[in-house]
Amino acid sequence: MDTISNMLVQIKNSNNAGKASVVVPFSNIKYAIAMLFEREKYVGSVVKKGKKLKKFIEIDLVYDADAPRIRGVRRISKLSRRRYFSVADIVREKRALGTLVLSTPKGVLTGKDAVKEKTGGEALLRVW
Repeated sequence: MDTISNMLVQIKNSNNAGKASVVVPFSNIKYAIAMLFEREKYVGSVVKKGKKLKKFIEIDLVYDADAPRIRGVRRISKLSRRRYFSVADIVREKRALGTLVLSTPKGVLTGKDAVKEKTGGEALLRVW
């Protein structure tokens, strides 16, 4: 089961339903992606809650004139096929729609940040 895809679908469905927030189970990678969404202003606040085994992430959703800020999400790397981008590949992908999210040795970064850091990595998703 792909937990990152489940988180993205929960966020997208909650946005389309007009919910104020969404709660997803906690993992370090999902928390890093949620923090990146907050930094890029795709979502409001991101809060880690719970204790020990019952941790979860509460994500406040943001809307622009009744339209959700996250209009679409596409998963690039899947469980069956991993996609890795070098810095040159990221530069070529910049023309594409939205923000590229990468898992690099320096953490979860956007495509712009990865080019600044001169590092490549696994392309997790694209959000617009």
